[in-house]
Amino acid sequence: MPVVMDADRIARTLTRIAHEIVERNRGVEDLALVGVRTRGVHLARRLQRSLREITGYDVPTGALDITLYRDDLMRNAVGPQPLVRKTEIPFSIDDRKILLVDDVLYTGRTTRAALDALIDFGRPRGIQLIVLVDRGHRELPIKADYVGKNLPTSPEESVQVCLEESDSRDEVVLLAGSPPRTLARGGAEQGGAA
Repeated sequence: MPVVMDADRIARTLTRIAHEIVERNRGVEDLALVGVRTRGVHLARRLQRSLREITGYDVPTGALDITLYRDDLMRNAVGPQPLVRKTEIPFSIDDRKILLVDDVLYTGRTTRAALDALIDFGRPRGIQLIVLVDRGHRELPIKADYVGKNLPTSPEESVQVCLEESDSRDEVVLLAGSPPRTLARGGAEQGGAA
């Protein structure tokens, strides 16, 4: 179970991404962060803190639940009912640049679901995707704008992101032998994030 990112590396990576966001967008005043539940929300809040330290500006931050937008929801209708969590976007996304944050980019299906869910809240000026890990194997034409680490994997492997807020530690681990991909209780895909 090799650790590919430890706590220090995750922290440095998020600081680097925060600087890239400021440089690319020439400031942060018209930006908002929206994290995909669950770990994307934790990463979005950490990025919010880093952006505040860099710019002195508090970027609005929200949480997005994509459970009901997943394309595998009906396939798993016989199994356990998915747990739908609350979406919390306490600001208008209209005419803002939205920074969509997730932990792992894999097939692209989670990102597609997140885009569908986000558009139901309004019409942003643009959406930029931030992921901590891009593991490849895309099934949809989706590409991240900011990537913490490109991690080539085989389809049989899975990437596990652990964050202090939900897992009591910060690390990214590469696991051999991917478990079957099924809808988990939180709406996230098992066997590696999409």
